[in-house]
Amino acid sequence: MKKIEIKGIITPILTPMTEDESINEKELRNQVNRQINSGIHGLFPFGTNGEGYILSFEEKETVLKIVIDETKGRVPIYAGTGCIGTKETIKQSLMAQSIGADVLSIITPSFGAASQDELYDHYKEIAEKVHMPIVLYNIPARTGNSLLPSTVAKLAKIENIIGAKDSSGNFDNMLQYIEQTREMDFSILSGNDSLILWCLLAGGNGGIAGCANVYPKTMASIYDTYVAGNLDKAREIQDSIRSFRGCFKYGNPNTIVKTAVALLGYPVGKCRKPFCKVPADGIIALRKVLEENKAKGME
Repeated sequence: MKKIEIKGIITPILTPMTEDESINEKELRNQVNRQINSGIHGLFPFGTNGEGYILSFEEKETVLKIVIDETKGRVPIYAGTGCIGTKETIKQSLMAQSIGADVLSIITPSFGAASQDELYDHYKEIAEKVHMPIVLYNIPARTGNSLLPSTVAKLAKIENIIGAKDSSGNFDNMLQYIEQTREMDFSILSGNDSLILWCLLAGGNGGIAGCANVYPKTMASIYDTYVAGNLDKAREIQDSIRSFRGCFKYGNPNTIVKTAVALLGYPVGKCRKPFCKVPADGIIALRKVLEENKAKGME
């Protein structure tokens, strides 16, 4: 199994689309280079911000091939292969493995309520069927299922389950992930962009940051300045994304992110219907924040 160090700021790269909602390969390649040239530490195709929830199996395969081809090994590629069912998740994971992804990011099953034993068995079976590093993905607000710290600690004992992304927004939950896996070779990533620095300070390893689609250099520098030992600067940069995140009140966060990237002048299109609308006052607020942050040097 390939040894990958899980660390830094990983961008859940958006999926550019044309007006007919087909994948815009040219702009996807452009976004890959924009991210890498801005210093990002990894790319995560078809996560939440990549609209993995609405892409077909064939589209995910296409996106992953494009991202891997354009990246050319410059940063690790995390493939979001989690589905509702164990069998389908294994199928998608084997696809990602065959194409050449570096890491699997596997979200918890959704819609149906799952017990902790069922979640454990789900991940254990997947881990046994693939020969790749796996990062668990906890986002209960979207899936309805939460990975408890005790379950993460139990799963961390499986050789190729090497990390967890916590997008619960509950800092204590993420803190318990760190505490209960501290003696293991296991990485914790914040899925909440506001908690990246605090995750690092608590002993975590970085974050998977949707805001990096808008501000890749700024987000990457949270990690870089922290590692360099400049805590005051890292805190300043962490605080700088607050105004943009304040715009999430106008709609689905990944719709806001994609709209913001489009407002910056990149032809990434809209999110797939029906998750594609931002009200007029939201567009006004976004334009204002983007201009203010541009004047501050954020990019």
